[in-house]
Amino acid sequence: MPDPNMKIVLVTPEIPWNTGAIGRTCVALNLELILIKPLGFSLDEKSVRRAGTDYWKHVQLSEYDSWEQFLQMRKPPRDHLYFFEENGAESVFAPTYQKDCYLVFGCESKGLPLAILDDLQDRIFHLPMHNPQVRSLNLANVATAVIYQAMRTQLGA
Repeated sequence: MPDPNMKIVLVTPEIPWNTGAIGRTCVALNLELILIKPLGFSLDEKSVRRAGTDYWKHVQLSEYDSWEQFLQMRKPPRDHLYFFEENGAESVFAPTYQKDCYLVFGCESKGLPLAILDDLQDRIFHLPMHNPQVRSLNLANVATAVIYQAMRTQLGA
């Protein structure tokens, strides 16, 4: 199985354990983790390293001071950006993900800023939840589910 070339983007993550767990998944799958500042924690915190266990030192990590800086430096094509919000029009199972895609997740308490999502409604996807009593899922769990779904479509599995 060839390595996927997708990238995971966390916009202003707040909880170090989630970032650490997502970083661990990135190491397992040879994916780049991109963090958009401000972060709600220091990357030096023990909690980030604890969640990433001894794998954190192997994370292919890139950081940007803002979403605008990320766009200027990376210049991702619009159709390679996939945003994940609970109110996305389509489910994560709908698209066939581009090989060099960016899977973009917002912070735990607020999600993605509306300014980022403006004019991108067709690029916003949700992970289905069937019980209305559940308001949201853990960011690390959602990211992992999305990553594996994206890989599945790329590999034609």
